[in-house]
Amino acid sequence: MSSQARGLQNFISDLRNAKSKDEEIKRVEKELANIRKKFTAGGPGKLNADGSNPTLSSYQRKKYVWKLVYIHVLGYEVDFGHSEVLALVRSPKHGEKQVGYVALSLLLRGGDPAIGSVLSTLKQDLAPLAPSTKKKDEATADVAQALALCSIANISGLELIQSLHVEVQHILLSKSSTPCVRKKAALCLLRLIRTSPNLVAGREFAPHVAQLLQDRHLGVLTSTMSLLNGLAGQHTDEYEALIPYVVHILGMLVLKKACAREYLYYRTPSPWLQIKLLKFLQLYPHAITPDGANGSANGGGAAKPYVSQLTSVVSKILTETDVSDSINKSNADHAILFEAVNLIVCWGPAGPVQLRDGAMKLLGKFISVREPNIRYLGLMTMARLAQIEGSAEGVKKHQATVLVSLKDADISVRRRALDLLFVMCDTDNAERIVDELVAHLALADAAIREEMVLKIAILAEKYATDLRWYVDTILKLISISGDHVSDPIWHRVVQIVTNHPQGDLQGYSAATLLVAISPRRCHETAIRVAAYILGEFGFLIAERPGMSGEEQFRVLHQHWHNCNGQTRALLITTYAKLANLYEECRPLVAPVLSKSRNSVDVEIQQRSSEYAAMREAFSPEAVEDLLREMPPFEDRRQSALEQRLKEKEGEDSAAVAKAARPSSAQQQRAAQAAAAAMAAEEAAAQAEQEGAMNGEGPHVDQEAAPREAYNEEGASAVPPVGIPKEVIPAMRKAFSNLCTSPSGVLFENALLQAGVKHEYVGAQGRISVFFGNLSSTSLHNFKVNIDDCEHLRMQKQGTDGLFDEDGPGCTVAVRTQAKLLLMVEVTAPFDDAPAMRISFETDEGVRHEYPLRLPIVATCFMEPVTLEPGAFMQRWKSLEGQDRECQEVVKAPPNAPKINEEYMERIAKIITDGLKFGRCPGCDPTPWTVSGAATFRTGAKDLNGNNINVGCLVRVEANPQAGAFRVTTRTLHPLCSKAVKNVALVSIKLA
Repeated sequence: MSSQARGLQNFISDLRNAKSKDEEIKRVEKELANIRKKFTAGGPGKLNADGSNPTLSSYQRKKYVWKLVYIHVLGYEVDFGHSEVLALVRSPKHGEKQVGYVALSLLLRGGDPAIGSVLSTLKQDLAPLAPSTKKKDEATADVAQALALCSIANISGLELIQSLHVEVQHILLSKSSTPCVRKKAALCLLRLIRTSPNLVAGREFAPHVAQLLQDRHLGVLTSTMSLLNGLAGQHTDEYEALIPYVVHILGMLVLKKACAREYLYYRTPSPWLQIKLLKFLQLYPHAITPDGANGSANGGGAAKPYVSQLTSVVSKILTETDVSDSINKSNADHAILFEAVNLIVCWGPAGPVQLRDGAMKLLGKFISVREPNIRYLGLMTMARLAQIEGSAEGVKKHQATVLVSLKDADISVRRRALDLLFVMCDTDNAERIVDELVAHLALADAAIREEMVLKIAILAEKYATDLRWYVDTILKLISISGDHVSDPIWHRVVQIVTNHPQGDLQGYSAATLLVAISPRRCHETAIRVAAYILGEFGFLIAERPGMSGEEQFRVLHQHWHNCNGQTRALLITTYAKLANLYEECRPLVAPVLSKSRNSVDVEIQQRSSEYAAMREAFSPEAVEDLLREMPPFEDRRQSALEQRLKEKEGEDSAAVAKAARPSSAQQQRAAQAAAAAMAAEEAAAQAEQEGAMNGEGPHVDQEAAPREAYNEEGASAVPPVGIPKEVIPAMRKAFSNLCTSPSGVLFENALLQAGVKHEYVGAQGRISVFFGNLSSTSLHNFKVNIDDCEHLRMQKQGTDGLFDEDGPGCTVAVRTQAKLLLMVEVTAPFDDAPAMRISFETDEGVRHEYPLRLPIVATCFMEPVTLEPGAFMQRWKSLEGQDRECQEVVKAPPNAPKINEEYMERIAKIITDGLKFGRCPGCDPTPWTVSGAATFRTGAKDLNGNNINVGCLVRVEANPQAGAFRVTTRTLHPLCSKAVKNVALVSIKLA
């Protein structure tokens, strides 16, 4: 290497010829030391006031600054030389100024302390020239302005923005500025507003942008549209008035081909400007709708004057765009076309139908061409277009072509084809598309398999008219590509099977999975699903040939040695449940648990130890409760599969938007799930028509008598108006109905209606109370007070001021509601309901106070248990005793129908749907007896940290000749027995 490198080219050559990184670093450090020495030659006393070295020639200063720039570009830190850079920027010579501004843009950042010393120079270069300036000086000034604008955009510091943004706007709007400078000023201002979004006031700046849009220079228009898209993206409404200007420019380019020769790109007029114009119009999807139609009830209004021109422009883009032999022209034309189609997508159903049909037809042609880029864009755009209402049938015509694209050599094209198939799927073609995808899964690359499995699982669930087909489809996925079936997919299968007890889905799933894992070689995911389903619902198929409990254990246990720790832990729980249900399984399970207690896996060890010691530590009833089937899962608005799809593809994906919309099959299943609630409401309405309730309700009845109010000294004040006596019978009946139904009216008079909606999962409940104003005036100082209960943990939320005991409360306007939300968790058995006091004042100053009870009773926290006759009778006898049994005879109401088998079916429905007890078939010796079992769930913990629960049994015996019923309840806790008996009595009276 030469010891004395001369010039920039030699320095660059030395670095390129370096044989190692260390050699390069040494050469850079040597050069930096040399440059530093040159910049400080002669000592501090001989430097200029700005810190630059006056002894350096123009050539030397430019050479050393270029070296610093090159060293900076290579990634090395440069922390000196700023004074020489600023000296070049201040130079009147173009060559020096150019080098200075390049170095300034690269070496200085917005927060650099040296930025303040360059502001005056930048302002001087940005200042407009006097009218008498010569043309040569004008050219020099234009170059200086352009260089200054580029540097401002690159540095873009807060201090720089605040000091110079006014000058940048002035140059942009000045008529004396040349087109080159105005282009750079527009782009510089765009960079500044990205850093400081509130730099420009939209309503004040929009007229200036309108003036810029009337410029005849297409370069200025292109830069202005970049600026406008940036501004409108931040403050969309403030630039809506510019739509006519944008449509006019687009019409001149597309319809009249008015374009300077230098802006023609393969005979296409300024394609970049057209794209920017179309992107701006996509920010205003309602631009196509008539005035007054957006948000109006009748949809009427006058058509906007630019709509016809805009539709003509889009129509011409659609009809005249075709695949060209020239790749460059084809790329430019298709870039415009796809932005036009995106504009049609943004318009949605409000756009012209003929444009949507034309776009769909054209895209159908593009997805069949050989060029992969065009095919990719066509598939992606068609997926977005397919989401518009009314486009489904047009997309289905291209289903065969899309299926061919699923086998394309390019994986990106295959992904877009998969997205389009996902979007075009509906109830009519779901089975065919899913079957095609499952068949293709066996041949698909590993890179796309996980995505295919996820989307197939979502489609199968979304459009399954028969959930048995959904279970079969997931089993096919596991058998074909089990390694790509993630945990959320098989978890979702378990959730759906558990939450749909209607029909024979649970039994079918258990039988199908038992057959699926019968071979010795099967995927571990199938074993996990089968272990859970057989542990929960295996009893439904235990009577079938070859599917007994012992056979279920044998089939599961043959896979024990081939499973990992997570699957073995699941199998141990299944074994414990099988041993609890079937006596013949206990000798088979015991050795497995005993051996697994010494496992190195902590989870397996803990489960085995707990299950093995459970029967010795707890009573048979407690063990039964611990090992009973799991309750239904919480039905979330968005499933885990949809969340996973959203994480993988983002919120803007067409597949994510499709997955978020419920299908007709899902809506039908939701309607079936709500049928029980509707039936309960109809039964309550029928009972109300049949006659008033006789006798007292349970111990949780409402307080009826209004109480007097007293002032602080204890003297009697004006008493508030209480509940009218004529309302009390209906109020008691409404309360009793709500104890066994999920929603209804708790209280209603001429002024106020209180409605309740409550739901419970295990020991927790969510209660919503709505207070509606039925009067013709507002209700003031509206307050609600709920007594704290020892047996309930409560969290209260509500309308502002609703719980304000010492404040003014809230005001409920006419025909509006105040709302109350309670989250409760029961911690102990109880037999009373929480008290709630409502108080308010009318416009006349009359105060009302209504003492009510919330329908939160013990049966709300029951979970049904189904017992075999032998197990039920064994428990029934074990719960004999005065403290555990509660019994009462009740006469049927006088207007009730004769007690017959149909009447007993209504009683059985009350026990199962209202009291949440499980019916125990085979336990009733005669048709006049109904027996049930349930578990009262609490959130309290025992010494081992387990939830404390109470087993409950109920039996209703009818005497048709006497027209009476005997209700007997037996539980481990006296309060539970009393509470269940009280609710059962009142429900029978209302039957």
